[in-house]
Amino acid sequence: MPKNSKLKSILIIGSGPIVIGQACEFDYSGTQALRSLREDGIETILINSNPATIMTDPSMADHVYLLPLTTKSIVKILKEHPQIDAVLPTMGGQTALNLCMEADEKGIWKDFNVDIIGVNIDAINITEDREQFRELMLKIGIPMAPQATATSYLKGKEIAQEFGFPLIIRASFTLGGAGASFVYREEDFDELLTRGLEISPIHEVMIDKALIGWKEYELELLRDSNDNVVIICSIENMDPIGIHTGDSITVAPAMTLSDRTYQKMRDMAIHMMRNIGDFAGGCNVQFAVSPDENEDIIAIEINPRVSRSSALASKATGYPIAKIAAKLALGYHLDELQNQITKSTSALFEPTLDYVIVKIPRWNFDKFEGSDRTLGLQMKSVGEVMGIGRSFQEALHKATQSLEIKRNGLGADGKENKDYNQIIEKLTYASWDRVFIIYDAIAMGIPLSRIHEITKIDMWFLKQYEELFLLQKEISTYTIDTIQKDLLLEAKQKGYGDRQIAHMLGCLESQVYSKREEYGVNRVYKLVDTCAAEFKAKTPYYYSTFESDMETADGNRYADNESIVSDKKKVIVLGSGPNRIGQGIEFDYCCVHGVLAAAEAGYETIMINCNPETVSTDFDTADKLYFEPVFWEHIYDIIKHEKPEGVIVQLGGQTALKLAEKLTKYGVKIIGTSYESLDLAEDRGLFSNLLKENNIPYPEFDIATTADEAAAIADKLDFPILVRPSYVLGGQGMKIVINKEDLEKHVVDLLSQMPGNQLLLDHYLEGAIEAEADAICDGEDVYIIGIMEHIEPCGIHSGDSNSMLPPFNLGEFVMQQIKDHTKKIALALNTVGLINIQFAIKDDIVYIIEANPRASRTVPFIAKAYGEPYVNYATKVMLGDKKIKDFNFNPKLEGFAIKQPVFSFNKFHNVNKKLGPEMKSTGESILFIDSLKDDEFYELYSRRKMYLNK
Repeated sequence: MPKNSKLKSILIIGSGPIVIGQACEFDYSGTQALRSLREDGIETILINSNPATIMTDPSMADHVYLLPLTTKSIVKILKEHPQIDAVLPTMGGQTALNLCMEADEKGIWKDFNVDIIGVNIDAINITEDREQFRELMLKIGIPMAPQATATSYLKGKEIAQEFGFPLIIRASFTLGGAGASFVYREEDFDELLTRGLEISPIHEVMIDKALIGWKEYELELLRDSNDNVVIICSIENMDPIGIHTGDSITVAPAMTLSDRTYQKMRDMAIHMMRNIGDFAGGCNVQFAVSPDENEDIIAIEINPRVSRSSALASKATGYPIAKIAAKLALGYHLDELQNQITKSTSALFEPTLDYVIVKIPRWNFDKFEGSDRTLGLQMKSVGEVMGIGRSFQEALHKATQSLEIKRNGLGADGKENKDYNQIIEKLTYASWDRVFIIYDAIAMGIPLSRIHEITKIDMWFLKQYEELFLLQKEISTYTIDTIQKDLLLEAKQKGYGDRQIAHMLGCLESQVYSKREEYGVNRVYKLVDTCAAEFKAKTPYYYSTFESDMETADGNRYADNESIVSDKKKVIVLGSGPNRIGQGIEFDYCCVHGVLAAAEAGYETIMINCNPETVSTDFDTADKLYFEPVFWEHIYDIIKHEKPEGVIVQLGGQTALKLAEKLTKYGVKIIGTSYESLDLAEDRGLFSNLLKENNIPYPEFDIATTADEAAAIADKLDFPILVRPSYVLGGQGMKIVINKEDLEKHVVDLLSQMPGNQLLLDHYLEGAIEAEADAICDGEDVYIIGIMEHIEPCGIHSGDSNSMLPPFNLGEFVMQQIKDHTKKIALALNTVGLINIQFAIKDDIVYIIEANPRASRTVPFIAKAYGEPYVNYATKVMLGDKKIKDFNFNPKLEGFAIKQPVFSFNKFHNVNKKLGPEMKSTGESILFIDSLKDDEFYELYSRRKMYLNK
């Protein structure tokens, strides 16, 4: 059946600000859905309060409403658009589903005659209410763990007494495992039960008998209205039950399941999906499997929406789940739709993988002082990376190289943990760095049987680790001169980086690179094609690997490279890697706009990134996508292969910027602002000299590289003193100190974390107002795109401040200084492209805090507030395609826009919630107000000093 012809106008609910448990994978889903609906000529209306994302770009939907996600906003939109026929709530995570439910309970959809598509209310109710779900599963013959529901403290105690420990407590109607916990001991039960009951919006928890050591799997499904079902991807958690899937290392396809059990699991998933409600769309099902020969299967849960894993499954298979799910919601059948990658097979074909993918989460525990760093049922990661390889080992290494935590992969980098007691503890209480700790345990000689006994990780995975370690041991017996080609090729096929091999051989990374060239051990690129090369793929989406040479009949030897290089002029955009606090989705927004602008300027666009949650890694964003670590070795090989005109680094946050020096050293052109200018702005000392030469005020400062130097500087500068390391993002390591003891402790701590870093000590301007400006410069002219005033005082990181556009109480004299300083600094730094400058204002004097000649966190916010495509303009300036005077700037904003930070402190109990110079927010929302008399502005202004943490 083709699409439902009655559907002409559809409302999509977004997922709002990014929080732990609900990140940008839902913006990726929402963006895909919007594009999919527009292909069918459907009018799209979007509600989402997040300004940092591609999803809320004016080009994505016919009408974009940047409003709070409340039923009040829904009513406002439905009154303005009486033509809306249906709402699609399955693309915006739990937030969208919950809002859809609330609107349904209030009768809003009925009042406005709006249908719900993609899911039905019964399915949401059944899957969210754990008691109803359990009853249905038992009725249809799907096994579940022994469990019972408690709606009171007393009932919970009774259940615990009946089941015995260990137990699992899960709160109903929550996201990211909020309120869920493993309870090993009776003495912990009371507190954890109370917490679960409080967090659940309906004050209900499900208590399960814990299945210690059982393995965990997920299946991603799609179903159409004709009851056709396809399984898109099977995902295996390397960690057993007990760690939230968002915090687990996951592998696709499933590695340790027998085919018989996999077929049984498929049948169960399809049976479950067909019984939870009559709807067409995406679904995610989670199972536990016993680790013995029986391989008993029990169902854990089912989510009738696209999930966190569906973004991963889409990138892993190349099958765009959200895009197809949106079509199914319109009434299409799977056999009527085309596979988007091959363009020749049907969407009813299940993807086949001839490679392995590994996802590793990225945590930011350092931002949550006093947080519990062990992993459990409540999700704590802020982002994730994905590695694609021909083997589990290669994919695992590529994922660890993508994390950007100063590791070069597993082992062989001099950062191994050699403390036996600490290793055992980290294995016993799952630690965030266990992906490395397992390797260290094997290197220390701890038997695999012991590691398995502690962690319950399947022996297959542990043996893969052991093979890697044995290979490292063997290579370490050679030197760069004696290592043979076969051994070097094996190390590369198993994912070891040149840096790691150099560590094993006791030589330089560049020598390993030269040796590889000499031996002809070079990367080749393979297509992600959904069909294991059974059919020709039309989509250029690649990953790298190493192959042994093949020999043709006439004696020619070659390795098969599927990435064909065109003769067009090309540009590479470096992505921003995994989401983390300080570098989030806003840089992906910038990268995507950079790619689109470069295409408009006539370039073939090439994207390099490793974040599975984002729009930049969608297979049809750039002309070519390399799903690779944003890691020197991988990037340099792609550059050598593609030979671009240059590389854009200023859109991908600190990740891309950090590579500018090496790119310049190797003769690769940086498009836009040069490395020398980027470095001048990062080097606090050199930058202050530039300000001095230009008669621009800055706080009194000096530079220290030791604790002694810092103490001497403190005698000259008055306390409080702001301590800032160079070359960091998100205010990492910044702190206001108020006495010598604090100063010494912080400096010693920083220098142990960042050896050799320059620390800038400047006098903290207490009580100053903070403001910032973003501008585009073409080397001759400067256009200021926005000046924002922070509602909080100077001293709270700009990413954690409520920022107001335009400023609300800066006089004309101060505003003129800001404009003059911005223009002077942009030109003095030879900026070509974007620049962000931060100011402190005291006694009507504007002091410079710092300047960053790159895309900043605030650019998407300003673009959304003024309705102008600033990143597009800036990219064309970088490419030399346009000058500032070629653009017709026409910003439109009535009243004020406020960028409001959103925090995820609720995931960490007993954590210090005070704010300071180091950023802690995970996301942001935008709030439009008509005037300063608005109640919400009053409230923000009255609380502005509450959280200031020295």
